[in-house]
Amino acid sequence: MSKIIFITGTSTGFGKLTTITLANAGYTVIAGMRDIKGKNAGVAKELAATPNVDVTEIDVTDDVSVAKAFQQTLGKYGKIDVLVNNAAVAGFGVFEAYSIDQMRQMFEVNFYGVVRTYQAVLPAMRKAKSGLIINITSGASGHALPFMVPYFASKFGVETITEGLQDELKQFGIENVSIQPGVYPTEMNNGSKAGVHADKTAIAKEYDPLATEQFNALGAALFGKMEAFNMDPQTIADGILELIKMKAGTRPLRFPLDAVAQGTDIEFINARSEIKAKWLAKYNG
Repeated sequence: MSKIIFITGTSTGFGKLTTITLANAGYTVIAGMRDIKGKNAGVAKELAATPNVDVTEIDVTDDVSVAKAFQQTLGKYGKIDVLVNNAAVAGFGVFEAYSIDQMRQMFEVNFYGVVRTYQAVLPAMRKAKSGLIINITSGASGHALPFMVPYFASKFGVETITEGLQDELKQFGIENVSIQPGVYPTEMNNGSKAGVHADKTAIAKEYDPLATEQFNALGAALFGKMEAFNMDPQTIADGILELIKMKAGTRPLRFPLDAVAQGTDIEFINARSEIKAKWLAKYNG
């Protein structure tokens, strides 16, 4: 039987590309997205017409919606071999200018959305003693940048889940991997998809003109590199396919796919791993 792969956030960007890529590779893909009878009806119909794709309604910010989507999938197919946590929102602005409600909205998608899908899928994966969960995090895998603090905080939280659960779930044969993209021209980055931005304009103005100048310079640098390196979102979909094809037990904890980083992301990941090993040795010795 073909592997059953559940992907969240498939209406645009990496999620849509990955759905098509994995379905074309012969896998059965459950394409999860919100509002399949409303604003996403067009893309839902498009993906549903693709062989091996089953479009499913899911709102990762809603406990009931997540539970229902996974129950229906497990009832229909009997298993979920791979979960790809892709659904996310970006956001920009001065940290002080973010209201708690705006930050909470971002975490409901980027962090708690991942928590919900883990809780929904793990019982079946534990029973099967097999599974793979792939989390899309950030190319800035262990550091932050100004004007995106809530976004990075939510993504670093998912890195923590991935790393901590790698040991907790080992006895059940369940692997976790975080894919760390760089800057890609997806709907999240080109402005066509709404983000969760700082909303206290009066406070934001207190940081100007310097903050706006710094933000614009950072954006120009990132988008300039994206163009210079011809960053293709298909790279992420192909990376997910590569991970799924890997032999169980051989997958890396972190899988960076950022050409702009020119290997510095890999150096950073390796350094973190080496230092953590030394730290553990001190505590366990």
